[in-house]
Amino acid sequence: MDNQKHEKATFAGGCFWCTEALFLELKGVEKVLPGYTGGTVKNPSYSEVCTGTTGHAEAIEIIYNPDLISYEDLLEVFFGTHDPTTLNRQGADIGTQYRSEIFYHSEAQKKAAENFIKLLNDQNIYGKKVVTKVSDAKEFYPAEDYHQNYYNRNKNQGYCMAVISPKLDKLKKNYKSKLK
Repeated sequence: MDNQKHEKATFAGGCFWCTEALFLELKGVEKVLPGYTGGTVKNPSYSEVCTGTTGHAEAIEIIYNPDLISYEDLLEVFFGTHDPTTLNRQGADIGTQYRSEIFYHSEAQKKAAENFIKLLNDQNIYGKKVVTKVSDAKEFYPAEDYHQNYYNRNKNQGYCMAVISPKLDKLKKNYKSKLK
């Protein structure tokens, strides 16, 4: 029987192929599931979410062991690996489905996220205001199978090489102590 503690974190920070690949590398992260959340359409498809009309964001649901990695560590990596100052955009990906949003599962997560954003803004870390929303977790819909573990199955695909690989290099350089 597994006696380890597990908690859940849900983040939207642009393309879920990118965020999934990054968080899979962290110590204490047991599982990362790409999917859709924050919208109104039940069981949305990728093509529906891409229209920007469902209200859903591409997001990841992270199952982690808080004895090995803290929620604050997850927040640090989240904010350090995407641009939280652009509204509904990450790089060339534009639309509400690519927004920066944290979906909290407890009051402690909500407070931690709000405090982290306040710290980033107070210290003017980005030179611009953080626009990341903090919202109560809604139903999470797993993405289609072909999105699961996308980067690791498609490393030589153009988008993976041009966008995800450099993000992974940055993660490995800046968060070495947090990696598996």
